[in-house]
Amino acid sequence: MARNIEVGIIGEKEARKFLSKKGYKIIEQNFRCKLGEIDIIAKQEDTIVFVEVKTRKNNLFGTPAQAVNKSKQMKIIKTALYYLKIHNEFSKNIRFDVIEVWFSNGIVQDVNIIPNAFLMT
Repeated sequence: MARNIEVGIIGEKEARKFLSKKGYKIIEQNFRCKLGEIDIIAKQEDTIVFVEVKTRKNNLFGTPAQAVNKSKQMKIIKTALYYLKIHNEFSKNIRFDVIEVWFSNGIVQDVNIIPNAFLMT
């Protein structure tokens, strides 16, 4: 279990570096409340972006993005709405992105962002 947590921490660090290079401003990381957790909350121009980071060593169980199923999406959406409420940010544009981080032999192999990976429904 600890190894998976370590891989996840490395993935989130790489995702933050990736976003920063792309011009995103990191607002918060690992935002938690009773409803759930959001890995990264960032700002890109006038949009607040809620980012789920998935790190994988292989795709035996599908791609990292495929792990963000409907149930996980709903949890992220509810948590994002709570974040918006407590920060009085309802007038902002929002988006939900997924970042896939591929990790092998102790090295990050690739980082891929999927903008608008899912929508509030």
